[in-house]
Amino acid sequence: MSNVITRFAPSPTGTPHIGNIRTALFNFLFARNQKGVFILRIEDTDQKRFVPESVDNIKESLKSLNLSWDLEEVQSKRLKIYHKYLDILKEKGLVYEDEGAVRFKVSKKKELTWQDLVHGDIIFASDVIEDFVLVKSDGYPTYHFASVVDDHEMKITHVLRGDEWISSTPKHLLLYEAFGWESPKFAHMPAILGAGHKKLSKREGAKSVFEYLDEGYLPEALVNFLALLGWAPKNDKEIFSLDELVDEFSIERINKNSPIFNLEKLRWFNNQWIKKLTDDDLTTRILKFYPQYPKAEIAKLIPLVKERMFTFKEFKDLCDFIFESPQIASIPSVSVLAATIASLSIQFGKVQDWEASKIKKTIEDVAEKLKEDRIATIAAVRNIVSGKP
Repeated sequence: MSNVITRFAPSPTGTPHIGNIRTALFNFLFARNQKGVFILRIEDTDQKRFVPESVDNIKESLKSLNLSWDLEEVQSKRLKIYHKYLDILKEKGLVYEDEGAVRFKVSKKKELTWQDLVHGDIIFASDVIEDFVLVKSDGYPTYHFASVVDDHEMKITHVLRGDEWISSTPKHLLLYEAFGWESPKFAHMPAILGAGHKKLSKREGAKSVFEYLDEGYLPEALVNFLALLGWAPKNDKEIFSLDELVDEFSIERINKNSPIFNLEKLRWFNNQWIKKLTDDDLTTRILKFYPQYPKAEIAKLIPLVKERMFTFKEFKDLCDFIFESPQIASIPSVSVLAATIASLSIQFGKVQDWEASKIKKTIEDVAEKLKEDRIATIAAVRNIVSGKP
């Protein structure tokens, strides 16, 4: 085992969205690649925003994508530890009380620098940093204080987090210096953006893992897609299993520029992973989505629609006419190609072997005889059989 230790440190204020999960994924991949340790740390010190069920949602989100953790910590159970370190800062005269809270005294005219593993050298002047709160009036530590103490106590070697935390890093460096501790290495990852390079909205894709799974996306596809949002493999390969990602992942290949969330690309990944499933496995998974359909009938249909399905939910769109009669009256092709349809009904009755090739030839022969467009005729048959345009 190497000495690499990473952590995913979410705040339980709601169900984590896809951006949070990418942070967890990158920390997981790096730890596993280095044969290190991956810690799940629940940062619940903001009691006003704490949502109890969020803890389970965080864990289930990770489990659903097979992102296992080695250790689990909860900050609200570590209050004595934070106050022990607060006493050390008090003894050094580096903090003071302010209306019930405790603030850290920021030394001025200091240059704070670190070599970010993604962005390179970053420099901040301490003059732009105001004295900041370490412990709130309710006795709970702030994110800045608890995070630094925990990263030191848990021997975190690499902090992989969103680049929105770059501006907080100077505060953390001041605390590391105050305690005389060595800081971990920082890798600030670019945010996932939506269309127009704007903040990703829920409509564009900032949804939870649960929502994507409920829409019929495979865990394998979500992991594959998220891994390539801000990270690039050594070659042009796009399809990766979780194990393959572990083998190939490196911080050096995380991009500086923000990736754009592309739903069509996610759909493409899902289609690729659906096609990798055996027909039996796919049948079982579809049955979970549509338990009202007979398993035997689903199994017969899988070979016909497997290549065309981009999510499990699309099975119903492709096949519902097999289980429910379509609304024929609403189909425009009936009136437009009435004579053709009448002729087809007669010719279909003469087909001896009900095979796809012979059915297609019958349609083409009727279209040619009546001087109708072949494609339009095939579309008309599809309209009538399926109720779909």
